[in-house]
Amino acid sequence: MNEAAAAARRLSPRAKTALGVFARYGTIIGLLLMVAVFSILSPRAFPTYGNFINVLNQASLAMIIAGGLTMAVIVGELDLSVGYAASLHGVLVTGLIVHDKLPIPVALLIVLALGALIGVANGLIVTKLKVNSVIATLGVGTILVGLSFAYSAGVPIVSGVPESFLQLALGRWLFGIPNPIIVMAIVLGGLWLLVERTAIGQEIQAVGGYPSAARLAGINVDRIKILGFVLSGMCAALTGTLLAARLGSGTTNAADSYLLTAFAAVFLGSATLRDGEFHILGTFIGALIIVLGFNGLNIFGAPTFSQFVFQGAILIVAVGLASLGRSLAES
Repeated sequence: MNEAAAAARRLSPRAKTALGVFARYGTIIGLLLMVAVFSILSPRAFPTYGNFINVLNQASLAMIIAGGLTMAVIVGELDLSVGYAASLHGVLVTGLIVHDKLPIPVALLIVLALGALIGVANGLIVTKLKVNSVIATLGVGTILVGLSFAYSAGVPIVSGVPESFLQLALGRWLFGIPNPIIVMAIVLGGLWLLVERTAIGQEIQAVGGYPSAARLAGINVDRIKILGFVLSGMCAALTGTLLAARLGSGTTNAADSYLLTAFAAVFLGSATLRDGEFHILGTFIGALIIVLGFNGLNIFGAPTFSQFVFQGAILIVAVGLASLGRSLAES
C-alpha cells in the first residue's frame, strides 16, 4: 500500500465520500462550470451550434491520437512516440500523393500499415527486450524525427497537394458534419466497443490491471501489450494524415505538440467517472475539456502563452485527480 492510500484510510467516511465524488466527477463538474462561465461571458459567440461543431472539429484529431494512446496506457505502458509518428505520417502520406502520384486510398493504407509496424516495433522492444516503455518509445520517436527530416529534407511538402486530399479534413460528406468528427466518432466508438464489449477487451484490461494474474490465467500478456502499441501507432498515423489534409502540407514537426495534449486528455480522462482507471470515454471528455478551454481563451483574445499554461496546469491537475482516485480505491 502506498502512502497516499494509507493517508486515505485515515480519513473519516464522510471526507472519503466527498473526495471520492470529487475524484470521479470533478472533471465533469469543471467542464460544466467552464461551459457556464464562457456562455455567460460570451453569450453570442460561445453557446452556439456552430461553435460547438467547431470545438468538436478542433478536438477531433487530439481525440483520435489520445484514443490510441489510451490503448497503450490501458495495457500498462506509455507511448511517447505518437506525436513524432503523426508528424512523420503526415509528411509521408503527402509525399506519396504528391511525389509518387499514388491514389489517396493506397497512400492512406501504406501510412496506416507503417503506423501498425511502428507499434509492433515499440511493442517488441518493450516486451522482448524488456526496455522501459518511456525509454523505448522516446528512442523510437527520435528515430522517426530523423526519418521525417531524411524524407523531406526538412522542407514542407506544399506544392501539388490535390484538392481531393484536402477534402479528407475540410469536407463535410455526411449531414454537413466535418469529416474529422465522423472519423473520430468511428475510431473512439470502435475502441470503446473493443475494450468494453469484447473478450479481447477483457484481456486488455486484465493485462493493464494485474499482468501477473493475467499471465497465470493463460493470457498472452506480450501479445496484448503489442496490440496496445499497434492501435496507438495506427491512431497516430490517422491523426497525421488528417492533420496534413487540414494544413494542406506535410510538415516535419506539425503534430509534435499533440503528444502533450494526448497525455493530458488521457490522464484527465482517468479522473473521470472511474477511480483512476484509463478508459476511452474518459479520454473523450478529457480532450473535450482541453479544447473547450482553448476555444474559450481564443474567443476572449487571451495571449498564446496562456494556452500552454492552461494545458500544463490541466496535466498536473489530471495526474493529481487520477492519483487521488486510485488511492481512494485502494483504501
